[in-house]
Amino acid sequence: MIIDVVVLFFLLGVFARLVQSDLRLPEALYETLSIYLLLAIGLKGGLELSRQPLLTLLPQVLACISLGFAIPFLLFPLLRWLKLAAADAAALGAHFGSVSVVTFAVATATLQRQGLAFESHAALWVAVMEAPGLAAGILLARWSARRADTSAAAGSWGRLAHEVLFGKSVLLLVGGILIGAVAGDAGVKPIQAVFIDPFKGVLALFLLELGLVAGGRLAEVRRFGAVVLVLGLGLPPLLALLGAATGLALGLSTGGVALLATLAASASYIAAPTAMRMAVPQANAALSITIALGISFPFNILVGIPMYIGLARTLTT
Repeated sequence: MIIDVVVLFFLLGVFARLVQSDLRLPEALYETLSIYLLLAIGLKGGLELSRQPLLTLLPQVLACISLGFAIPFLLFPLLRWLKLAAADAAALGAHFGSVSVVTFAVATATLQRQGLAFESHAALWVAVMEAPGLAAGILLARWSARRADTSAAAGSWGRLAHEVLFGKSVLLLVGGILIGAVAGDAGVKPIQAVFIDPFKGVLALFLLELGLVAGGRLAEVRRFGAVVLVLGLGLPPLLALLGAATGLALGLSTGGVALLATLAASASYIAAPTAMRMAVPQANAALSITIALGISFPFNILVGIPMYIGLARTLTT
């Protein structure tokens, strides 16, 4: 199977870091690209949302929220059994309970290249799955801290909720969806040449930067030991099965099942590290980001997405 061109950009970034090239993207450009992608994905979902009744999507929205919230609770006992500290288990569960917008974007690009249709409002699933996993991770960390009677149990729940619900990732995604839904096709047409048409090119440039970042994280695998490889490579396929089962129960198309499996398998490396750094400061942030960005993200991009599409084809035929 031919590798999607955006994945080749990611591999170029990894290679550049491994050979110690001086290739760098300006920090301001990285920030701009992330804002663009979040808004563009939201706008696409909002446009499709404007074309159909919201009530018909309610079962999917509730299922996605439940899936994102449940994943940290399902992973927590396993991570504790693997001897991770309670705070680390809660934080890592939150990373996998939340989602990777870029992984979703690569999956949609792959489906389009293969000519496999999927639900046009799928971006809505990303928006509603971003926050529940973070909230569940925070709840697990606070519950564990209270049981251990540590000072980590203290804190402002209102401030945490504000950070989770109104952080950059969620705000831009939901804002883009609302703008697209309210403006509709006619309203968005004047900015289509900026936010719709160049999407894949911008995604390729963003993946180049992520390749550089992921390549830099590979050296940390040895520091944490085999457990990061086991979790980084083992959790995505297991969670993909849960996402695919949810998609089947909802009666989604083959492409939709593949996308929901991909979302369940993905791990957040933008919103989750920020939220966990504030909510669970005692957790080892390097451990979670190494697994999420250094291992699971490349696995999903290179191996996972084709695997999840194959799984969806098998389950829906």
